[in-house]
Amino acid sequence: MGEQIQEQTKPFIYDYTLEELQAWVKDNGEPAFRAGQLFDWLYVKRVRSFDEMSNLPKAFRQKLDDQFAFVTLSEITKFESKDGTVKFLFGLHDNHAIETVVMRHNYGNSICVTTQVGCRVGCTFCASTLGGLKRNLTAGEIVAQVVWAQQLLDATNERVSSIVIMGTGEPFENYEPTMNFLRIMIHEKGLNIGQRHITVSTSGIVPNIYKFADENTQINLAISIHAPNDALRSKLMPVNRRFPFNDVMESLRYYIAKTGRRITFEYALIGGVNDRPEHAEELAQVLQGMLCHVNLIPVNHVPERNYVRTPRDDIFEFQRILEKHKINATIRREQGHDIAAACGQLRAKHMESTAR
Repeated sequence: MGEQIQEQTKPFIYDYTLEELQAWVKDNGEPAFRAGQLFDWLYVKRVRSFDEMSNLPKAFRQKLDDQFAFVTLSEITKFESKDGTVKFLFGLHDNHAIETVVMRHNYGNSICVTTQVGCRVGCTFCASTLGGLKRNLTAGEIVAQVVWAQQLLDATNERVSSIVIMGTGEPFENYEPTMNFLRIMIHEKGLNIGQRHITVSTSGIVPNIYKFADENTQINLAISIHAPNDALRSKLMPVNRRFPFNDVMESLRYYIAKTGRRITFEYALIGGVNDRPEHAEELAQVLQGMLCHVNLIPVNHVPERNYVRTPRDDIFEFQRILEKHKINATIRREQGHDIAAACGQLRAKHMESTAR
């Protein structure tokens, strides 16, 4: 890892959408079709260097090499779960580390990507916030996680079929790079991931919920809610003091009205904190009449936090109360439990060991 500490002076080639590459090609006096060839090498053939782009003139390849860098991801650790989940801890060029998870389902392969090194949102039950926010990732550093996962799957002729932006960080605090990442992912000449197979999750950054509603995409929106009222949510999620519960709910109603799309509410159940029948009743009242779905998540035990898991019967009771009020609710199936697949756990262990 030591030899990788360096200042990143060149932009990453993965930072650029096809339209931006077309503009760059034109500005550099090259024929327009070169941008399409370049995009094809990056996302269809998935090469790891400009030198491999054999149908591009050597002088053009040299120009690309002079102007751009490939994202430096180095595999620090890779764990594979009994259920097929693969979790990577990647090193970046500046010695920071990020996590990426590949999940195998019977309906396809999903990848959970990270958008920031660390996180400043501060949810009290989450390992991602330990150590705070170090920096935002560029669009290319997010893209590289998916390309790496697809290269892994290429060995068995599989493909990334869906993406969840639910790894470390708050994507709506790194809004433009996240949106550029999404534009690259959905492009029909690239990885061509269906928009409805992508979900972006936010803790409730209100101005950018409105902005996202106006983007006119088919990409799914999930909101980490974790409490049915302002007071409890502020205790669990300090971000709620910046963007209060009622303001978040108002922005989500705008999103539904503008897009006609259903919202997923993510609710981490924490034993004795937010998982009582009265919490379920209150949540049902808050969500009444909204086009939504609740994803109940039994909280992972994080050694640095003191929370305990909700008993199994209580989880089913919480779900039953919501459904009694006609609120669709499912319980998230755990994956990668044996490899610390919860966001931030692997990175936290790595930070601890390197500090030692």
